[in-house]
Amino acid sequence: MAKQAASGKVRGSRTGRPVMALLDLLGRRWSLRILWELRDAPLTSRALRTACDEASPTVLQARLTELREAGFVELGEGGGYGLTALGRELCATFMPLHRFAERWKK
Repeated sequence: MAKQAASGKVRGSRTGRPVMALLDLLGRRWSLRILWELRDAPLTSRALRTACDEASPTVLQARLTELREAGFVELGEGGGYGLTALGRELCATFMPLHRFAERWKK
């Protein structure tokens, strides 16, 4: 994703600003769900697909590839996907929004 931002090729933005690149990536189907499901522990491809309500394997792999290229997700030695330090930081950034949503939902 950093490469896309540098080249200015970000959907919906001619500037390629980092915030636009990030929002573009996170706005793609299943991106946020994948990050959310990986927030506690790494998961295998199959376990992640199950956690994501049986998302299409093709779409899930495409998102995992994009999230890996962006530096948020990594493939561990045991074959499971997990968050990088940057991915954990991003998820921590969303926790206040999560708490707000929980209060709002009531």
